[in-house]
Amino acid sequence: MLRPSTSPKRTPAAGSGSAGVPGGNAVTFCAANWLSFAAAPTFATMALLTGVLGPEDMLCSSVPDASPLTGMVLMYLLMSVFHLPPWLRLVSKARRV
Repeated sequence: MLRPSTSPKRTPAAGSGSAGVPGGNAVTFCAANWLSFAAAPTFATMALLTGVLGPEDMLCSSVPDASPLTGMVLMYLLMSVFHLPPWLRLVSKARRV
């Protein structure tokens, strides 16, 4: 029977991807971290392009004078806002320095 370790320090299992342990997951985490910065500007650009160049037949045909802030444009703007936290954390860190 194995006894539990009495050591207060616990090390993660090999290959768990933590910063102290070499493994492929650290690269994946770094890529995902930088990829999170791409979402907000991408959705903002898509909202701008859809609002300016979007076909009008995508708007609800029963409301001829519909606002351009409906449908896909509004969805892209909301997605851009929801993906702002990585940028806000970056700005707050820069202001502290």
